Amino acid sequence: MDILTEALASMRTGHPSSVRTDGRAPWGLRLPPVAGAGFHVVLHGTCWLVPLEDAPHLEPVALSPGDVIFLRDGRGHILADHPSTPAAVETAEQFQPGSPIGTVSVGGDGPRTSLLCGNYHLDQRRPHPLVRQLPEVVHLPSGHGRHPELSAAVQLLGAELENPRVGSDGIVPALIDSLLLYILRAWLEAQPGADAKGWAAALADRAVAPALAAIHGDPSAPWSVESLAGRAGLSRAAFARRFTALVGEPPMAYLTRWRMTTAARVLRESDAPLSAVAARAGYGSEFAFAKAFKREFGLAPGSYRRQVRAA
Repeated sequence: MDILTEALASMRTGHPSSVRTDGRAPWGLRLPPVAGAGFHVVLHGTCWLVPLEDAPHLEPVALSPGDVIFLRDGRGHILADHPSTPAAVETAEQFQPGSPIGTVSVGGDGPRTSLLCGNYHLDQRRPHPLVRQLPEVVHLPSGHGRHPELSAAVQLLGAELENPRVGSDGIVPALIDSLLLYILRAWLEAQPGADAKGWAAALADRAVAPALAAIHGDPSAPWSVESLAGRAGLSRAAFARRFTALVGEPPMAYLTRWRMTTAARVLRESDAPLSAVAARAGYGSEFAFAKAFKREFGLAPGSYRRQVRAA
């Protein structure tokens, strides 16, 4: 069971939005917050990501060709050729529709920087703990042979955007969609093995990783701390301590979270009757399922389905 893919799929509420940004020095763009998570890929040239005034704990980040930025909470920020360059809000006149994506052109007549900018539509009301444990700003530099698969995806995107050809309208959205998995996998794998914490450590832990795979692989199974500890080869108490320390919540709490997350996804994406949704979430009683679901989401399953579809 691919836990990273499942975790992201549980949060996705739509397809990514993206635009190509071409700036010629001096240039600066003040970008508002977005619903979900933001990202930038430097295709050509250099620039800076500068935090807004409401984030004094964050430092400006210098970006080079091939660098990738992931903004976990979609926080507003500035992109500019230099931190001191005044930044303006994007206007409709600066946008030019195009294929496979549109372009925003800003700035003067100096050196050119080109970026792919966008956001992933993720439900931030109930973020998966794997995503919640990420830094606010994830910077993945391209140099020194780091993150080869991510770099390859960036190079493919750059080639398709610089020279669109037959098939580009299908290739570019697919690459942008896959980019999120490459970004998160690169960050997880970049964490130092012995010092890794949280989910970066949990996914590599010999005791916790099999338990997570079991929960994700069959959330409806009658799991208990004892049965999960048996898979891990640990005592009940030792397993519970280790799981809680890495994942951030006890095994049964995570199991309930994932069951409800799975049920919410089925409610959003299908017309399955509530009895079938309850069974997939590990509940033999539709009433018990509805009670647990309302405790987690504040809405009965049927009301949740109608509200999501109306939105």
